[in-house]
Amino acid sequence: MKTLSIDLETYSSADIGKTGVYRYSESSDFEILLFGYSIDGAPVQLVDLTCGERVPEEVRDALSDPSVTKWAFNASFERICLSRWLGLPSGTYLEPDQWRCSMIWSAYLGLPLSLAGVGAVLKLDKQKLDTGKDLIRYFCKPCRPTKKNGGRTRNLPRHDPGKWEQFKSYNLRDVETEMEIQKKLARFPVPEFVWDEYHLDQEINDRGIRVDMQMVENAIDVDGWSRFDLKTQLQDLTALENPNSVAQMKAWLTQHGMEIESLGKKEVAAMLKDAPPDMREALILRQQLAKSSVKKYQAMQNCVCADGRAHGMFMFYGANRTGRFAGRLVQLQNLPQNHMDDLEQARALVRRADYDSLKLLYDSVPDVLSELIRTAFIPYEGGKFIVADFSAIEARVIAWMADEKWRLEVFRNGGDIYCASASQMFGVPVEKHGINGHLRQKGKIAELALGYGGSVGALKAMGALEMGIPEEELKPLVDAWRDANPNITELWWDVDRAVKEAVDLRTTSETHGIQFVYESGFLFICLPSGRRLAYVKPRIGENRFGGESVTYEGVGGTKKWERLESYGPKFVENIVQALSRDILCYAMKTLRCCNIVAHVHDEIIIEADPKVSLEAICEQMGRTPPWAKGLILRADGYETPFYKKD
Repeated sequence: MKTLSIDLETYSSADIGKTGVYRYSESSDFEILLFGYSIDGAPVQLVDLTCGERVPEEVRDALSDPSVTKWAFNASFERICLSRWLGLPSGTYLEPDQWRCSMIWSAYLGLPLSLAGVGAVLKLDKQKLDTGKDLIRYFCKPCRPTKKNGGRTRNLPRHDPGKWEQFKSYNLRDVETEMEIQKKLARFPVPEFVWDEYHLDQEINDRGIRVDMQMVENAIDVDGWSRFDLKTQLQDLTALENPNSVAQMKAWLTQHGMEIESLGKKEVAAMLKDAPPDMREALILRQQLAKSSVKKYQAMQNCVCADGRAHGMFMFYGANRTGRFAGRLVQLQNLPQNHMDDLEQARALVRRADYDSLKLLYDSVPDVLSELIRTAFIPYEGGKFIVADFSAIEARVIAWMADEKWRLEVFRNGGDIYCASASQMFGVPVEKHGINGHLRQKGKIAELALGYGGSVGALKAMGALEMGIPEEELKPLVDAWRDANPNITELWWDVDRAVKEAVDLRTTSETHGIQFVYESGFLFICLPSGRRLAYVKPRIGENRFGGESVTYEGVGGTKKWERLESYGPKFVENIVQALSRDILCYAMKTLRCCNIVAHVHDEIIIEADPKVSLEAICEQMGRTPPWAKGLILRADGYETPFYKKD
């Protein structure tokens, strides 16, 4: 036996969307219902475990045999479920490096992340059956007790034998579809080093990150008390039955001469500037009541496992345009930042549920809870977190790609890119908190908004107007940034020409060390790291301004498979973000034996013994990959007894 293709159908009363597969498979009523498999591409076999059938010993043994490669679509589901089914202890799982995932293969080629979606795009002969959702709802989840079903809370095969036979056909077809995907994609294999990155991702998900459950549970209680107080105060002030209702609150504001289209954060902040005192108080209370930080604590509560750790928070190749990771469950990628000076004191008060002291010491309990979300993640007893991240990684990568020499010099000398950018744009020296320091903010907003072809709209979206930059200054700011960065501006349009040439002539083109290859209905962008970005069915089209653009098929903003449009600066953004991701993966491989428990954008969180050196971690993280000669990297970090933003 060389390969084993697997698809499982399972039951658990846990809601996998909230718990993730790790906690889902720990549920006391978790079981595997159907086990579909194929050995070395042979016809699919089906084991119905609900009626006493047994998985053959050779298949069972193969699950932990390193010489057998196990395949599945979204393989982490099968691997974790089978770990529980085999009786491995909590926190212990089948070895990831024995597994391959056809969903990751699909993502690597820019295809959808669903089995049905991939089958449709590839026009497979054996498509996923569309009866699946109803059958899964019927057999794999608890049901509502009714008079008609005799008050039962679960549907078993005997309750509808016809549906059960359909479910068995569905399971069998899933294995066939997965195997057909592999055959269809065989000429575009995933490189071995990318599979190694996938296995590293699975190791990190398996390791998980410890959660301070005393703090989480008390934070949820504190939030409940705070919401009750805020609602009571707002009811007293407005006489509304439910002041948390958007419709009721908007009507009350209108009656008091303040019309507002939305109660969103920005709109309320704008109204607060001119609101009379009583209206101001109502708006502030409403803003605090609308805070949803408690949802993050509830997400931790939902997904933490028996070992006290949250597992499965990262999705490999979650962004298939660049290959970046996506967040799952608690979503570490979008946690609020913390700015409090007395973070430790506030944390201690929440941890012991001292609501009275919190109210006395802080203006807003919801704001405190929001800032403390990160601190609910803690290292093992007696350990510490080392948090290290890359400094201005995308700015460094684009400067290296474009050979923008003045920028490279700034990074080489350890300078502040925002000051240097402002200095280059306005032709005067700029120092943070020093000479012409007021210009640094303009340098910063320009750096963040304009690196990928952005113009006035990008500056506005980045909050330029709210920062006090007059609208008439925005266009000159764009022009000044582009004039200061001629090589980056040239890079955008060189890439634009190279992509169009490759697609239009169905050939290979090159610029700035990047190859653009048209092959069998794909545009591949070949990165210096050895990885390729894939764009499905590219063609030359017309943009909304009547000019020429490149379009391709992919998942758009609507989450549907559709034709998307792109152009030079956008492709440059994809390339820079993809290379930044590859640099992060290189650092994670370098630090593989250092107990990485999480990573957020360009940051790595390590659970370490107190004796581990922060300097050594930062030095190793900041090493330039061999494929990026001349790229200047720097990693900075800090040590902490709980996760926070330094």
